[in-house]
Amino acid sequence: MKIGRNEPLRVLVYTTLFPNSVQPLLGNFVMERMRRLRPFADLSVIAPAPYFPKLKVHKRWHAFSQIPRSERIAGFDISHPRFPLLPKVAMAIHGLLMFLGSVSLVSKKMREASYDIIDAHYVYPDGFAAVLLGSVFNVPVVVSARGSDINVFPRFRTIRPLIRYVLKRADALIAVSEPLKNAMVKLGCSPEKITVIANGVDTVKFRPCPKEEMRGLLGLPQKRPILISAGNLTPNKGFHVLLEALAGLRRPGVLLVIVGEGAYRAALERKIHELGLKDAVKLVGAQPHEEMCSWYCAADVFCLASATEGCPNVVMEAIACGRPVVATHAAAPVVTSPRLGILVDRKPDELRKALDEALSRDWDQDAIAAYARAHSWDNVSARVLSVFTDVATRRNLKRALAAPRAG
Repeated sequence: MKIGRNEPLRVLVYTTLFPNSVQPLLGNFVMERMRRLRPFADLSVIAPAPYFPKLKVHKRWHAFSQIPRSERIAGFDISHPRFPLLPKVAMAIHGLLMFLGSVSLVSKKMREASYDIIDAHYVYPDGFAAVLLGSVFNVPVVVSARGSDINVFPRFRTIRPLIRYVLKRADALIAVSEPLKNAMVKLGCSPEKITVIANGVDTVKFRPCPKEEMRGLLGLPQKRPILISAGNLTPNKGFHVLLEALAGLRRPGVLLVIVGEGAYRAALERKIHELGLKDAVKLVGAQPHEEMCSWYCAADVFCLASATEGCPNVVMEAIACGRPVVATHAAAPVVTSPRLGILVDRKPDELRKALDEALSRDWDQDAIAAYARAHSWDNVSARVLSVFTDVATRRNLKRALAAPRAG
């Protein structure tokens, strides 16, 4: 937004959390926010990717080599500059390496067009690299904190000061929940710089659908009580805790369907075998985002046993589908009322009792879905645009006041 000119805000989105042709579900929440901003802002995307040679020696890292240097997804032109990364070794210089790998491309883009804002997602390493880029090119930076970047990374002695640097140098910050804002303040961030804007939900894509119809579509049993859980298969998501809760559930026929993929799958498969849950659990792998509504609607209850979360999108999506939630207190930013679900400590016994109660209750699915409609991406994006506009206006006023006056 240029002072005195009726032009859309020019925003350079900088994040590793953005879908690509190899990882189509990565950072979908970032793309959803951008899609709603597109009518009001001119958006460009830089999504750095780690460099890895095209050698099939490691499945996960080989995948990075398959990401093209540039591509077009959902109407966005995306650039993928490479940066060197040594797993488990270079975390303390991860942000610096990302900056060095991006600076040439950003310089080229800055010569082609004048940007008003750099919009970064994830405080470290993405936000650190973005703050350095903002300093070099004299562009204000807004950083969105998402969860583990504040809840987990500050525990590392070498990374904590880098996170504090970002919180100090960013022109504005967005936290996806109030607890996340409080954690940022404890790290030394001025509360006046932080705006709490939770993730939104697409209430057209995610809406109540007939349970029997969705079960038939997915090949799930019609008569059994079904629990759905979704997320990357990592220890943080707590699927192993859900399995322990399920093993002691005194309710016949319950089926737990876990949607997601990850390195923890083998450990979960072993635990399923050890607990004798072969007929009670289905691991269906990662599913296309546009098909998740069917999985949520096939469930009686959605459940999540995460240790930490920022603003869990899967919970809001399940709520938008009218499904009650049983979750740990990590989902408190979303499950704000007993009408939406039950929150408990991350203990198998607590989850077991909550699941039994949830399966016994009659839930008002229309009221549950109505809560989500008040948190649409359109409402979220309007608030984000307000933050961007305020930051750009303040920076432009500062430049105008600093400029020499004629005569």
